Amino acid sequence: MNALWSEEAGDPERPLIALVHGSMDRSAGMLKLSRRLDADFRVLRYDRRGYGRSSPHPGPFNMTGQVADLVGLLAGRRAVLVGHSYGGDVALTIADRHPDLVAGVAVYETPLSWMPWWPNTTAGSIAIAEQRDTSLAAEQFMQRILGRRRWEALPERVKEVRRQEGVALVAELSDLRDNQPWHAENITVPAITAYGSLASPHHRRGMAYAAELLNCPVVELPDCRHDAPLSHPDLFRTAIVDPLLEAVGVPYTNAA
Repeated sequence: MNALWSEEAGDPERPLIALVHGSMDRSAGMLKLSRRLDADFRVLRYDRRGYGRSSPHPGPFNMTGQVADLVGLLAGRRAVLVGHSYGGDVALTIADRHPDLVAGVAVYETPLSWMPWWPNTTAGSIAIAEQRDTSLAAEQFMQRILGRRRWEALPERVKEVRRQEGVALVAELSDLRDNQPWHAENITVPAITAYGSLASPHHRRGMAYAAELLNCPVVELPDCRHDAPLSHPDLFRTAIVDPLLEAVGVPYTNAA
């Protein structure tokens, strides 16, 4: 397996928090949040396979591979997992399959693409429909997220890097649609789900539904869109991460 890019900040003796980014993103999207946490915790962030400095990667781009990557980075340490978008599914799946490594989970606007009511008009669904042209899938996804004007303003070399990430995008989202990755009855650690007040209706519904399944709080962040860990890192910490840590209890011991 190709090596993943990862970085840890903060005192190694402090409790560990792992930040997991979403599709067509990279660890830089969690950097501001990491900086709000690393004075008090050890914080791990990494580029998931196929993105950023973990690209190119041969795959496979399925949940089994995603779980193996983060389990390897945890290296036996018990952590609180914070997942944004698709990264929330990675976090919840590890809580399902490796409960000894997880002290608690917070997820923000995480897709439940396998549910029959999940709409086929989302950026992810449109990307899946372009499986024969992954570069186009990535470009269309980014235009839906950034807007056409911001996409067109990017340097061509940046656009090309993003287009190459379409391989990971299409494969991981197709896998997520076809295979339910986690089951709430297996997740017993404290959890929090969240969405922004400016969220799409399907993200609101998804996080409310996940909270019901997990028997946990659901939080609405005022004036936030899908990129809240980047746009509102202080609010993200105080409204989501800190309440989860209080429910978990600090410090939490390592599994190793």
